[in-house]
Amino acid sequence: MNGELRQRLEAAHRVATQALLAELGPNGHWVGELSSSALSTATAITALATVDRVAHGGFIQGGLQWLAANANADGGWGDTVRSRSNLSTTALVWAAFGAAKADAEFPAVIGRAVGFIEAKAGSLNRLVPAIEMLYGKDRTFSVPITMMLALSGRLGPDGWQRVRPLPFEFATLPRGFFGALRLPVVSYALPALIAIGQVIHARSGRFNPLRSLTRERTLDVLTTLQPANGGFLEATPLTSFVTMSLAGMGRADHVVARRGAEFLGQSVRPDGSWPIDTNLATWVTTLSVKALSHRSADSLVREDHSLDQAQRDTLRAWLLGQQYRGEHPYTGAAPGGWAWTDLPGGVPDADDTAGALLALHELGEPDRETIAAAAAGANWLLGLQNRDGGIPTFCRGWGALPFDRSTPELTAHALRAWRVWLADFPPELADRVRAASRRGVAYLVSSQRADGAWLPLWFGHEAAPQQENPVYGTAQVVLGLGDDSAVEPSRQRGREFLRRQQNPDGGWGGALGTPSSMEETALALAALGDELPVTEATQRGAAWLVNAVEVGAWREPAPIGLYFARLWYFERLYPLVFAVSALGRLASERR
Repeated sequence: MNGELRQRLEAAHRVATQALLAELGPNGHWVGELSSSALSTATAITALATVDRVAHGGFIQGGLQWLAANANADGGWGDTVRSRSNLSTTALVWAAFGAAKADAEFPAVIGRAVGFIEAKAGSLNRLVPAIEMLYGKDRTFSVPITMMLALSGRLGPDGWQRVRPLPFEFATLPRGFFGALRLPVVSYALPALIAIGQVIHARSGRFNPLRSLTRERTLDVLTTLQPANGGFLEATPLTSFVTMSLAGMGRADHVVARRGAEFLGQSVRPDGSWPIDTNLATWVTTLSVKALSHRSADSLVREDHSLDQAQRDTLRAWLLGQQYRGEHPYTGAAPGGWAWTDLPGGVPDADDTAGALLALHELGEPDRETIAAAAAGANWLLGLQNRDGGIPTFCRGWGALPFDRSTPELTAHALRAWRVWLADFPPELADRVRAASRRGVAYLVSSQRADGAWLPLWFGHEAAPQQENPVYGTAQVVLGLGDDSAVEPSRQRGREFLRRQQNPDGGWGGALGTPSSMEETALALAALGDELPVTEATQRGAAWLVNAVEVGAWREPAPIGLYFARLWYFERLYPLVFAVSALGRLASERR
């Protein structure tokens, strides 16, 4: 790397590091900010309108105004204000205006929305099958959408007959039976299965004596699943679907519906919108800690722009406090994991547990408490590993739908976490980790595509083929494979794939030809940055990244994140975090 570019890179790293440290919250950790969501806003409006349209009129009107102001030029809505219009979100927004009885107030908005839906679905009569076709066998989101359309009156007088039933009676069975039953929804959606299944049963008039007999028992189960603050998974859509379902069958006074409405009232933003989820505080904190661990060899950066000891101690104590020490009441997950948030609606998952383990390792010499927490976290990940050697998101056992299947980026993250703590574990645990790591590596080798790429589950790109993000997935796996010579051919094929995906401007998007972003460029550079001698691709990428910092364009987040059921989001801190990580890696050694 030439001297001028290196000087610019180190200066950019200082700027980015200062900016990331400035985002530390008053409680000593990062919180971030998720994008506002048309989908969340639409579902919240419908829930509040179904509970009490008059009492919640202020929230409803504010949300409608925000939706009207943020419609795309084609008449539809995307999941974020930077997303392309899609049929699902536009249908939900159309339903929200109907539930609020607001068509007459926004005639032009409604007219353009109907035009978009008709263009995508063929006609309004084809809307239900068009939505079902989008999701296939997975009814986790297709049934809530069609239920909300029926509830709002958008499907006409026979609307409830067009909504598929859900077997909510199964919620009375022990959790261990769910995998064998092959339920048509993923494991995290149990509250929706209960509430949506009940309103469909009540409003459709279909006769099913077993469902009639289990209504109260499953409502009791639903009550036990609701967090203290009322928000299921801290997610506005899930909480809204549950709340509107209860209200839609005359149970707006039920404790779950009351708490759900309170959560929605507390979650609304000043501009009238709702985010897809409250926050990713634990996730962005662990990302930030890991990013800051790559410090420049320049002494000024090392001394003046890294975390000081007090900050490290505070972060370590906070992260240790986020670990679940008992069985989770919602998912039944064993103790030892971490969730994405510090709020009551979070549930432990693989990515956040691996992230917490890596961050704790970076925060200084571990004490006995930290080693015990790391051992519990590593053991939690061991219990999650599937038969194919890969790591799923939440739990083993269901396996039929995406969020319960193994995925490469989560497996790679777990391998990294296991690897850094291995020397601190007792022999028995260390042996289990080594065996699990071998199986994890074998899964990654077998799941690599012929072109050298790996596909992630939780990140995508709207402009890429099939909206996939092979750049993100491949970069994360290359980082997770480690230095094992046995996997060097797979790692090199992954790096070669990344080099082929580089855009002519020097940056990376989700795939070749998609717009370059800070997030994807930084991740690709992080995966390529330890190659010596420095390659031409790395130098061009570093120049793109440095230039983005110098001209002030580096803090614009891209909607590459995928939430449940392929809901897009962006996070304000992602470009900062990924930029610091990549710039730090590139600056960490004299080249």
